[in-house]
Amino acid sequence: MTQTEKVKDAGPALDRRAVLGGFGAATAIFVSGTAIIHPGEAWGLEAAALKPETMLTLVKMARDIYPHDRLADRFYALAVKDYDGKAAKDAKVKTMLEDGIAGLNAAAKKAHGVSYAAVGWESERVKLLGAVEKSAFFQTVRGGLVTGLYNQKALWPLFGYEGESASKGGYVNRGFNDIAWL
Repeated sequence: MTQTEKVKDAGPALDRRAVLGGFGAATAIFVSGTAIIHPGEAWGLEAAALKPETMLTLVKMARDIYPHDRLADRFYALAVKDYDGKAAKDAKVKTMLEDGIAGLNAAAKKAHGVSYAAVGWESERVKLLGAVEKSAFFQTVRGGLVTGLYNQKALWPLFGYEGESASKGGYVNRGFNDIAWL
């Protein structure tokens, strides 16, 4: 038997399409090694300093703090990626984030029996966030998300924002004053 025949007898070929096709309807995000992976949307995010589970929880937390149903999780993942970089540079930031997520997970397990990211209802996760909203952990995450999420140029068209106007002569001559109903 030749090497080619042995491979053919090994079973059906497993190629990229077959693997991704198996996850076609998936909406879950998986933790694998040092990364979180969303096979349904075909993106992944590698974590260098923070645990992948922490990054996963930060993505869910970001969606709950700034909910936009039309935005894919990849935009939230990009928004929280900066926290991993900050944690790599500053041990205090890493400890604050890891401890904050651990506390959030502990509260979720006490109330729902699962981690924060696994709580099924957004309203229940928001209640958990309400309990920690005055903490330095929550305020740091919330504050960083403002720029981390809304400074992504790929999102601007989804919100109807055309970007800065100073280099284009301002808004007045670019449609700002074209209100016909006044």
